[in-house]
Amino acid sequence: MPQIQIRTENAAGEVAVLAGVYLDGQRTTGEPLNELAGLAEAAGVSVLAKIVQRRRKPEGATYIGSGKLEELKELVDANEANLVIFDNDLAPGQTKNLETALNTKVIDRTELILDIFASRARTAEARLAVELAQLEYSLPRLKRMWTHLERQGVGGVGLRGPGEKQLEVDRRLAQKRILDLKAELENVYQRRQREVKSRKTSRTVSLVGYTNAGKSTLLNKLTDSDVFVKDQLFATLDTRTRRWNLPGWGPVLISDTVGFIRDLPHHLVAGFRATLEEVNQADLLLHVADASSGEVNEQIAAVYDVLTELGINEKDTVLVLNKVDALADDEPALSLLLQKYPSAVAVSAKTGSGLAALTAAVSEALSKEFCDITVTMPIGNGRLAALLAREGEVLSTQYAETSATVHCRLPKHVLGVLKREADVQITGLPAEQTPVW
Repeated sequence: MPQIQIRTENAAGEVAVLAGVYLDGQRTTGEPLNELAGLAEAAGVSVLAKIVQRRRKPEGATYIGSGKLEELKELVDANEANLVIFDNDLAPGQTKNLETALNTKVIDRTELILDIFASRARTAEARLAVELAQLEYSLPRLKRMWTHLERQGVGGVGLRGPGEKQLEVDRRLAQKRILDLKAELENVYQRRQREVKSRKTSRTVSLVGYTNAGKSTLLNKLTDSDVFVKDQLFATLDTRTRRWNLPGWGPVLISDTVGFIRDLPHHLVAGFRATLEEVNQADLLLHVADASSGEVNEQIAAVYDVLTELGINEKDTVLVLNKVDALADDEPALSLLLQKYPSAVAVSAKTGSGLAALTAAVSEALSKEFCDITVTMPIGNGRLAALLAREGEVLSTQYAETSATVHCRLPKHVLGVLKREADVQITGLPAEQTPVW
């Protein structure tokens, strides 16, 4: 099959000017282009200058106003930049007009994020998701990717004529590839669902949060692992699952997932559905936030927006305010955060402070729907023994001549099944669940 040209090109090694247009009422804190600068750094781009404009509404042709466009052109020429990155999503026509006016390549926020994901994708699943997102982004922009629109000759009876433009051929190939990728990712998603569900004999916890909030560092600290960690946006894209021996509870599975970001491209959210299945099936979410960031409130809100888009915003969640070691000299800032989020747990994954409180909070959260009970049953009741092992966690088993006594942690909804069993005694039930015999 002919190769399909994708508009997104690797930006590594280029020098850029950053531009942002922020509309009236659009809230920004601190330096509004800081995050875009971090993304550019993650893509290997050197940032030489920045320009920001406030407007009531975007300029239709170029998004940025004509006066600021002239300033931007002067910055590009003065710094000999070969790339301009907008902290906005540009329409294809706007990008074309900007490139004509500035005489240099222009990309928007989405294209930059796609570039980063393309360079970081390591697994086959991640590569499929990124390619799909790139193609869906590029499809409406194919027109300006081709300057040779000559006709192709088409042979064959009934097929003679001027043929198709190269653009039309490329668009048709892209659409077919998109359908193929969606089918492949659906198979990956179904397989991942089965894999995740097969682990449901263990309690599962998922780490979610804004990119670079310290999720991987926390995973390493809790499980004594050595997963890749780097102080960089989107340092890792793939899900990593480790066993965590949770004090007072026992072994649970904890997964680290791809970080979220403000205005995460919808194509990527859809493409990484299989990767995020760990989050969807988790018993508990640990929402890790960077307490030292000046935009922590906005980042927390952005994560909840993505979770809402994924349809998993109603899961039981523990908010973890990480990197409190960076606030050691700013106690009032941490106090304000804890006042705003009173149920949050303040930790430092780097130093280990607060981890005891975190493990206690996780144990308490996982125990809400479970009860610690002892079941005494006939030794030959293999069906009930299998039920306890499948639905709960068997902590110990003692055998007598004709009976077995099983100490287990069991979901409360299974208690009704036990109560209907003959010759079964249950002790340790919560008061409201104690049966009247």
